[in-house]
Amino acid sequence: MIVDLFAGPGGMDHGAALAGVPSVGVEWDANAVATRVAAGLATVHGDVRRYGPADFSDATVLAGGPPCQTWTVAGAGAGRAALADVLDAVKRMGARETVDPAVLGDERTGLVLEPLRWALEAADAGRPYEAIVLEQVQQARQVWDAYAEVLRAEGYSVATGVLRTEQFGVPQTRRRAVLVARLNGPVALPEASRRPYRRGVAQSAGDSRLAPWKSMGETLPDRGPFTVISNYGTGGDLKNRGRRSSGEPAFTVTGKISRLRLVDPDGRDLPRLSPSEAGQLQGFPTDWPWSGGDISRELGNACPPQLAAALAEAALGAQPAGARPALAAA
Repeated sequence: MIVDLFAGPGGMDHGAALAGVPSVGVEWDANAVATRVAAGLATVHGDVRRYGPADFSDATVLAGGPPCQTWTVAGAGAGRAALADVLDAVKRMGARETVDPAVLGDERTGLVLEPLRWALEAADAGRPYEAIVLEQVQQARQVWDAYAEVLRAEGYSVATGVLRTEQFGVPQTRRRAVLVARLNGPVALPEASRRPYRRGVAQSAGDSRLAPWKSMGETLPDRGPFTVISNYGTGGDLKNRGRRSSGEPAFTVTGKISRLRLVDPDGRDLPRLSPSEAGQLQGFPTDWPWSGGDISRELGNACPPQLAAALAEAALGAQPAGARPALAAA
């Protein structure tokens, strides 16, 4: 069984189910908990800092995606500014020194240390996790690399890297820093089943051994042709608004997805994405029961289930045959 920290609306848990592994999630946000309960997912509504391995004695796999707001380039960057202190804290935790997360400033930055606390507590109790799966925005890659050094000293085989979600069947471009670790036996990152998206490159182009990436139009066929207009990263400058057609993957799904404009081929405004449609662009089933009062935030914080399934399979040694590497350039 997997214990999923910062479980959100259920992306990792649904992905684990796709990989045939049961899970229980720990989540503090009431909105995400409402969605999880509606989806029938085993859930503990609480703060991961108040729990530990002893509270989930049946779990043999640890998973988690700590909050990304202080790490992403779209945020204030407190996590990136505190990177040196975070890396030092990881090293000290590996040496079993006491670390006060408060020294890292924004408490969300300190939450990136929680999966390591759980892993080390389990090891010290003589019941180490058999496998570990972690994911975050790509700016956290160095943190996972520091984790890897500590986990290898604990006897784990570890792989880290940055993966592109469109290469795992998610109809959006999203890069995630990931870590997979296994206690008994070698481990490798999951390998791609689909080609990477390149702007201006045809969907049919690329490695013939890999399937094409999936477009928004394939995911939302009832919409007909449309263009998405995004102001992500524009600084408010209307001239810099990005555009993608329905024949391309979506932009990265964030908590601002409800602000995206959709227009038809003649430039006329279309209805905004519904929660179900936005969820499908994040890789969730059509009928996922989005609940709570801040669904856009839930969507932006979710781990795409297809990526979660691939990570779980890699950590547990169930890598599909014939796949190709999906690493992005570091």
